[in-house]
Amino acid sequence: MQGLPSVLAIVLAGGEGKRLWPLTADRAKPAVPFGGNYRLIDFVLSNLVNAGYHKLCVLTQYKSHSLDRHISTTWRLSNILGQYVTPVPAQQRLGPRWYTGSADAIFQSLNLVYDERPDHIVVFGADHVYRMDPSQMVAQHLDTGSGEHHDVVRTEAKAFGCIDSDDRGRITRFLEKPAEPPHVPGDEDVTFASMGNYVFRTETLVEALRADAANPESLHDMGGDIIPMLVGGDAAMVYDFDDNEVPGAEDRDRGYWRDVGTLDAYYESHMDLVSVHPVFNLYNQRWPIRTATPPLPPAKFVNSGSAVESMVGPGSIISGAAVRDSVIGADVRVGEGAVVEGSVLLPGVRIGPGAVVRRAILDKNVELADGATVGVDTAADRDRFTVSAGGVTVIGKGERVE
Repeated sequence: MQGLPSVLAIVLAGGEGKRLWPLTADRAKPAVPFGGNYRLIDFVLSNLVNAGYHKLCVLTQYKSHSLDRHISTTWRLSNILGQYVTPVPAQQRLGPRWYTGSADAIFQSLNLVYDERPDHIVVFGADHVYRMDPSQMVAQHLDTGSGEHHDVVRTEAKAFGCIDSDDRGRITRFLEKPAEPPHVPGDEDVTFASMGNYVFRTETLVEALRADAANPESLHDMGGDIIPMLVGGDAAMVYDFDDNEVPGAEDRDRGYWRDVGTLDAYYESHMDLVSVHPVFNLYNQRWPIRTATPPLPPAKFVNSGSAVESMVGPGSIISGAAVRDSVIGADVRVGEGAVVEGSVLLPGVRIGPGAVVRRAILDKNVELADGATVGVDTAADRDRFTVSAGGVTVIGKGERVE
């Protein structure tokens, strides 16, 4: 009986994440905390590991210390079975230069491919929030060859790389953020938007990367250069994410995917977690999002402190305060009489007695003095803090607010 093909997973985690500033002022975008317990990188790694892929290389570059540390201390697989999740920093193997694009990152790291000698390579992004079984995408690829895409409303598709395909699923055009997105066959209101996840035969990817590296006009981007090259060679197929079946998924969160590339998208993704019937359910134990939890006691509510339609991380204490519609990370303190509404508090935040936080994101170790306010007066907040296009006030790591 023929054995299963060998697969190497490459996760692209080197982006700066400028649109998430100030959350990326001190860390790489994939290392940004999410959902109380997790970091963004945990979603793609969980999807790959849950699907049975246990050889994962995470390519890092900018401000990668916290990301490297998280991977090294959290994602430990079985050495005796040849399993690994390893961060790979930019090594400048081809000269004294950083990665110039996502395709160049893989090209400069081809030693990983040569060492492992896989039959196929999956290339996934590191900063999306979703559940997926990548093995189903690989199974289709073995039959047809495929890149992965997600149905989005055409009016929203302008923010993504978009796909035009024929009725066989073969990609005919790849358009980067087009003003007039193409529609899927049979539905003029829907577009295939690229999720930045791909499966390749090893020899196909290596050949394309070499050709791209030799092209002085290329931006060396996977979506912008490699995929259009393969489309031109009639070698690329669509995999529709909506066809992916994840164990334990419910009708409400089936097919959920969010690119949290902006502060508003990051905020809204958190709000998707906290309703009674959440849009995205973190409690699906049949396809767990894996991470390492800190050695902290359970959350505690004292002096009539309460949290309604909220998530509260371990080690946090809500003392005589009211928390509503919020995500509270680990080791947070909310003091007597304080109010936190519609907000995201990352680990280590301290909210003083009588303080008010509304529609805000507070990064790690932010301190609010007694009676301080955030998100109450957006105009005043703009003079002191970052305020997103959607009106969310964001305070950077370790700041103190009087």
